[in-house]
Amino acid sequence: MAKKKGKPVVAVVGRPNVGKSTLFNALAGERISIVKDTPGITRDRIYADTEWSGRKFTLIDTGGIEPESRDILLSQMREQAQIAIDTADVILFLVDVKQGLVDADSKVADMLRKAGKPVVLVVNKVDSYERDMIAVYEFYNLGIGEPHAISAANRTGIGDMLDVVISHFPESAKEDEEDDRIRVAIVGKPNVGKSSIINRLLGENRLIVSDIAGTTRDAVDTELTYHGREYVFIDTAGLRRKNKIKEELERFMIIRTVSAVERADIVVLVIDAVDGVTEQDAKIAGIAHDRGKGIIIAVNKWDAIEKDNKTTGEYEKKIRQILSFMPYAEILYISALTGQRLPKLYDIIEMVHENHAMRVATGVLNEIMSEAVAMQQPPTDKGKRLRLYYITQVAVKPPTFVIFVNDKELMHFSYTRYMENQIRETFGFRGTPLKFFIRERKGDK
Repeated sequence: MAKKKGKPVVAVVGRPNVGKSTLFNALAGERISIVKDTPGITRDRIYADTEWSGRKFTLIDTGGIEPESRDILLSQMREQAQIAIDTADVILFLVDVKQGLVDADSKVADMLRKAGKPVVLVVNKVDSYERDMIAVYEFYNLGIGEPHAISAANRTGIGDMLDVVISHFPESAKEDEEDDRIRVAIVGKPNVGKSSIINRLLGENRLIVSDIAGTTRDAVDTELTYHGREYVFIDTAGLRRKNKIKEELERFMIIRTVSAVERADIVVLVIDAVDGVTEQDAKIAGIAHDRGKGIIIAVNKWDAIEKDNKTTGEYEKKIRQILSFMPYAEILYISALTGQRLPKLYDIIEMVHENHAMRVATGVLNEIMSEAVAMQQPPTDKGKRLRLYYITQVAVKPPTFVIFVNDKELMHFSYTRYMENQIRETFGFRGTPLKFFIRERKGDK
């Protein structure tokens, strides 16, 4: 069994009104950065990155369900639990001390117990330990271990609960570093041909493929070797439920995408050439962009498009317009049906992988910065001019830079974008986002 890579995923499951969103917001806190031009952040925040005791993880809220009847409640609770079982490393099962133990809790506990994933049972709304502890102990009857008492609203008991959550995380450090296989998540709307692309890549190479048990019933990690390089393709397969309402399907798709993207180095967003780029595609792209992954846009079913000499240019223009927040993304036109240009996907993955992990020497970066400043004067405000002292690269995957300045407030978004463009002009960095942090430093040292 191959180890999962990426931040652990913690999914919150529970009935309506047990305090899931209160807990979610308490844990996500101020850390969730809502970037205005990124469609990946949805109105109802389904996921957020957070950390505890130095361990970073992704928190997923499996669903806000407001069913009309108890039958519907139970079926939706089961669906929620199944999503959590499929995608999470640790499941946080939230119950309500004031409502007590109810039948739906027991049914969901049965599912979670059989799944074999670590479950942390959390009893919410415990405002007074003296008064409520007897009621808390009742939840031992669920048979999924010790109940942990918290009050999400008052922020009590949350630290102890998080200690238990992170104790279940897989040991991350050393094995990951030895694993130099390129991990590629194939993402996109349902029915755009994600699985066909993987099958075609496998068929072309006639390789012995070992299926690693994936994180989900219908998504399997596929290992393959091409020209001596090992790859793991992570498929976000299968939304089998055709009859579900649109919002639920979308939530389900986003949760599955977050989970797959988290474990990948590079994301291939598959777009249906006939449908064109949709708002749903933009949401999925936003998730990969937020997480700083290398990105390739694969326009599938290109064989089904009538073409003249302007077709590709016009099509690219539309993609760039809708996905304007990721101008760096590589675009490839393919057909899983005919195999057209599929081998080229490997070359582009290889190139993006190198760019995603590229390091630039500090001396060279500072030369670029000096030239950029000479060409375009930094902005001023009320007579005070922005001064840029120094730039250095602090991380890769994605390449991350820190710029030291005299006053952070003066470093407008547009000037950061200008610096990014100057760096890209020199080094390309095709297919990878770049991250910038601005730090203040007093005095011209």
